[in-house]
Amino acid sequence: MAHRHRPVDFPPLLLAFVFSLLVLLLSGRCVDGRGISPPSDGDAMELPASDGISGYAAAGYKHSPLLVLPRGSAAEACEPSYGFLPCTTTVAGNLFLVLVYGFLMYKAATCLSAGSEMLLEILGPGIVGGLFLPILGALPDALLILVSGLSGSKEVAQNQVLIGMGLLAGSTVMLITLLWGSCVVVGKCDLLENSTSVDSQDTNGFSLFASGITTDSQTSHAAKIMVISIIPFIIVQLPRVFKFLSGRVAVLIALIVAIALLVSYCLYQVLQPWIHRRKLEFAEHMLMILGILGHPQTAALGRLMDDDGRPNKPVVEKLFHKIDQDKNQLISPSELRAFIIGLKIHEVNLDNDDVVDKIMKEFDTSHDGNIQEGEFIKGISKWITKVNHRSSASHSNDIVDYYLEAREQRNMLIDQIDEAAVENIKNPASTCVTSILLLILGTSIAAVFADPLVDAVDNFSIATKIPSFFISFIAMPLATNSSEAVSAIIFASRKTQRTASLTFSEIYGGVTMNNTLCLAVFLALVYVRHLTWDFSAEVLVILIVCVVMGIFTSIRTTFPLWTCFVAFLLYPLALVLVYVLDFVFGWS
Repeated sequence: MAHRHRPVDFPPLLLAFVFSLLVLLLSGRCVDGRGISPPSDGDAMELPASDGISGYAAAGYKHSPLLVLPRGSAAEACEPSYGFLPCTTTVAGNLFLVLVYGFLMYKAATCLSAGSEMLLEILGPGIVGGLFLPILGALPDALLILVSGLSGSKEVAQNQVLIGMGLLAGSTVMLITLLWGSCVVVGKCDLLENSTSVDSQDTNGFSLFASGITTDSQTSHAAKIMVISIIPFIIVQLPRVFKFLSGRVAVLIALIVAIALLVSYCLYQVLQPWIHRRKLEFAEHMLMILGILGHPQTAALGRLMDDDGRPNKPVVEKLFHKIDQDKNQLISPSELRAFIIGLKIHEVNLDNDDVVDKIMKEFDTSHDGNIQEGEFIKGISKWITKVNHRSSASHSNDIVDYYLEAREQRNMLIDQIDEAAVENIKNPASTCVTSILLLILGTSIAAVFADPLVDAVDNFSIATKIPSFFISFIAMPLATNSSEAVSAIIFASRKTQRTASLTFSEIYGGVTMNNTLCLAVFLALVYVRHLTWDFSAEVLVILIVCVVMGIFTSIRTTFPLWTCFVAFLLYPLALVLVYVLDFVFGWS
């Protein structure tokens, strides 16, 4: 997955963080502290003052109880996080804390994203681009999920871990629905009759079928990887469906699979630059083959293929005799090299001697150092079969059409490699220091304020009677993913096939990291703390959205404007489905 590079202004980020922290500390004057009055006799439920939520599990609640806390009760009391961060039990106070802590998590995500991409500019793709960037991008979500299951007793963790599941589901659904659809809208271009978008041309307005975006085949592969990443979700639900595994065993197996998929995905990302270079070498070799096959047609010798796509033997023989300059019925390496140089295929950067060696090795089946006429005919026939098998060009059996298609594929690979290439940095030492500071700052902010944010969301849920799952599903992904979302939309607005491909590849990559790294953290919490896996409705929503969008985006490369409405509609559908399954049918 290629990565974008954007300039970063380090001092404003630091100043914003310091200013936000000062506002947060001063806000302690405006919120309630820990109550000291004893509970009244009329309280309907007695809750410990230490956390304000103990006893939910014992009362049979999965979500936060839908109650209004009586003024002056022990349940109203709260305890400042870390002994100094303010707390409150009022709706307005908790909303303020959620917004402030959410803003700080947004800054953490911004710092991590900026620092990792600056580091990528210095060290290039590979280990940095393939391993560190995906993990750092998912770090805020992973930390929030982690602290949601580490809080207090097992009963408290069972209640608060729902916030982690809400964040996981909400982040995944938001990326693949709202952000995906928005990028289609801002990145749309005019579509030709063959359903291919025209770069930087957007004259059809909001035509549902005449405008849209086109991505490359590599982006479709990223969508397929995203679909594969949902396997752990399926495994963890098997006990609920077939009853042949205990829930704890299923969680352990799903955890192992999630870690294995995470490692495999990171290795694929690390090796991707090498894979691209190998693909480019093959593409240029295929371009050379097509140049040789197309020479008889351009030299008025005739077409090498008949109308049925089979070798035209008389034309093949004419080509053999043209290459055989000394007329000894053999093609020597020197004659083959002279022919290849004479083709003047300037687009191909392969070494001529290397090309000659490969062709001689493939054609010279007698191993006598020369190519006989029969060997040449067999070799050309194999080439024609290979071209017909690999090409998706029109069925005209015209080598020129195949050549143009191969050249387009080669140029796309070059664009992908150029995008991943390391840019020239004027002051690499300073840039490296800045990137490391940004990474440290972002990690520190995320680690420090993840737990207070989870507590604030849970308290806001109690005060407003809104289940904490829906708050975390809707609001928390905005804090952890808004930076990348804005960047993706701006990048997609450049309206080219290359930028569209990179944008959607990163979206699919973000969902894949949610389904592997973040899910692995969640499953580890459930297994280590002996929590109950009680999230059937939430898992079903993730599966539906990932499968529908994953299959839809992996089988095609062009998406007209109407496809954005499919993505947009899936978001409210996910919310309604969770509500109906959990609160109407009582799945959990």
